[in-house]
Amino acid sequence: MRIAVIADTHDRVPPVLLRKLRSAEEIWHLGDVCEPTTLALIESLGIPVHVVLGNNEWHNFWPFDLRLERGGRRFFLTHISPGRTPEKVDVVLHGHTHVPRDETVAGVRFLNPGCITRPNRGAPASYAWLTLGVGEMMWKIMPVQHL
Repeated sequence: MRIAVIADTHDRVPPVLLRKLRSAEEIWHLGDVCEPTTLALIESLGIPVHVVLGNNEWHNFWPFDLRLERGGRRFFLTHISPGRTPEKVDVVLHGHTHVPRDETVAGVRFLNPGCITRPNRGAPASYAWLTLGVGEMMWKIMPVQHL
């Protein structure tokens, strides 16, 4: 399964990103979409989208966090990395910092795809591919060369 993971679009979805997302089986957005019309652009691809609420949303249309199971792994999606490792999860995916992350803490893998529109600390604008296969999981940060 090939999942596109994005975060922190802040009302901007570059056309180049939409073209790249077309090959995803699912899209996970880790918050700070901002306006619901921005998410509608992503949903127009016809690919299942899962989204969580960010700290820059003015509404509460989406959940604060989500728990999903794919490929035998338990995922926790949230915008801001939790202070404690959530129970019964294998992978935590978060946004907010605008900096890519791939780190294991207490046996749980923490992943952040970076930021689409406002990268931070010298990190390029980026998203990630999460590829799940039998007994394997691959995470690859992808630069978005449009800004």
